[in-house]
Amino acid sequence: MGVSMGTARAWVERWERQQERYAVDREERFTVIADVVEHVTAGCARPLLLDLGCGPGSLAARLAARFPHAEIVAADMDPLLLELGRTHHADAARYVDTVIGEEGWTRALGLRRPLDAALSTTALHYLPEPALLRTYRSVASLLRPGGVLVNGDHFTPDATPCADLTAHVGRRRAERSGGRAPEDWRSWWDAAARDPELADLLDERSRRQATRAGCGGDGQITVSRHAELLRRAGFAHVAPVWQFGDSTVLVAIMGETGGLPAPVRT
Repeated sequence: MGVSMGTARAWVERWERQQERYAVDREERFTVIADVVEHVTAGCARPLLLDLGCGPGSLAARLAARFPHAEIVAADMDPLLLELGRTHHADAARYVDTVIGEEGWTRALGLRRPLDAALSTTALHYLPEPALLRTYRSVASLLRPGGVLVNGDHFTPDATPCADLTAHVGRRRAERSGGRAPEDWRSWWDAAARDPELADLLDERSRRQATRAGCGGDGQITVSRHAELLRRAGFAHVAPVWQFGDSTVLVAIMGETGGLPAPVRT
């Protein structure tokens, strides 16, 4: 079910363009996440990083470029996006097919040492709250003392008027930065469905989606609720380090003596 390098490049480039519709200051957010990694891994000869919900490798590729000596593990459940990443960004990471948040998902990662950082962008919002808490606990059990979980996403403020306002501010910023990309998420997938080279991967994606119908979240967990879940999961400190509109980079730091009293087996 592989794809050619030319096909992977074309579809990843289209993915990058359509994602600009949704992430306010997307490149700045990537840079901020990498700044956090730089601070946390200062002095580490070969930091170990986990990209949660990696898609076609957008974040992993940027991390690999900035930290060429890092070991990066990139995890996702989407067979098409994973194959695009493996092909187009082959040297950026070791790609792992696993369903984040399900029981036992971390075993597929094949980690042999503690993580320095776990990172995610616009991926964890699809998890319902029980799976999100389970994911945060799983990641806490994998991180070294002082390691971090960094989540860059659109977070709903606690008050509805504030949610409307932050969404509006984000939209206006996107318009001032060059308007909307010509292709949105839905039209990207519709176009991919017409590419015969992707047919087998799309069939596998549809099969997996059918088995997981009704398992997604609604993306409405507030930033304060995220912080509460992270503290329940064993993180010592939680704070946003960057925000524009409802786009936020939220960082959770393990205590220097670790987080949970014992590893969480998932």
